[in-house]
Amino acid sequence: MAIKLAVFDMAGTTVYDKGFVHIAFIQGMQSKGFDVTHDEVNPLMGLHKPQAIRIMLEKRVDPATITEDFVMEIHDVFEQNMVDFYTNDPSVREIEGSSAVFQKLHDAGVKVALDTGFGRKITDTIIKRLGWDKGLVDASCASDEVAQGRPYPDMIKKIMAELDIEHVEDVAKTGDTPVDLEEGQNTNCGLVIGVTSGAYTGEALAEYYHTHIVPSVVEACELILSN
Repeated sequence: MAIKLAVFDMAGTTVYDKGFVHIAFIQGMQSKGFDVTHDEVNPLMGLHKPQAIRIMLEKRVDPATITEDFVMEIHDVFEQNMVDFYTNDPSVREIEGSSAVFQKLHDAGVKVALDTGFGRKITDTIIKRLGWDKGLVDASCASDEVAQGRPYPDMIKKIMAELDIEHVEDVAKTGDTPVDLEEGQNTNCGLVIGVTSGAYTGEALAEYYHTHIVPSVVEACELILSN
């Protein structure tokens, strides 16, 4: 098996995140009077964000009363907070070694892509801020560009079609959350790699399907190149 496409998650995997996404999510919920905790938000990391908001609301109000407009009003606050953060905050940076990993994979003939639970507006803000729009990333897919976000395979399948990758066994999926691993499993990727640089420990990720669990994308790169 030779990997032809490496698909990486963003926040917590290739983009440094120490609770920034959690904070923006909590602030979005608070904008409508709902207090949520970090521990409540953590299991929702990696999901399409409107889906995560709906799941959180359903624990607090009658699901029949939740409208799409109400969900999106909360999401709009979350999205604006994230765009402001990724545009202006000095702490924004890549997970150490990510750009070098992208270049190393390119040098070996492996295509590099990003997929994420963020929408396109946040995704583009991050890619531009980190300079990945200058040839380091071949494709990206945001969760608002497919019918179903993670853990469904839609984003990876969209990327495969865009980059002319025919076989799922030629794809490596790397991420820091259970839904990243489930996405890789549901796509039948040749490699499904969990990294402990983000929201979950190795012990927590080990409860989900994976081919490997490693500290970061640096070690993931070596696995990808050795297959």
